[in-house]
Amino acid sequence: MVSYIKDPDAKLDYGFNWTDWLADGETISSSAWTIPTGLTEVSESNTSVLTTVWVSGGTHGTDYELVNRIVTSAGRQEDRTIKLKVRNR
Repeated sequence: MVSYIKDPDAKLDYGFNWTDWLADGETISSSAWTIPTGLTEVSESNTSVLTTVWVSGGTHGTDYELVNRIVTSAGRQEDRTIKLKVRNR
């Protein structure tokens, strides 16, 4: 699990490059993010190999987990998690 520190007032993007996990010729068909209460999802997007979510908010001293679930062109499904530590900077 990757971990980042975010200021409560920051609006930042987070994501994954799935290239090494995908099989040859396989692409991302869909991507969905689960964002916990306390954070605000501003937007999300994906390409055939990358997933991105923009997040704002959060409470100083609180740790959150952002979960990204993809489904691939081969019908495989996988999740990855980002630990977001909100701290005043």
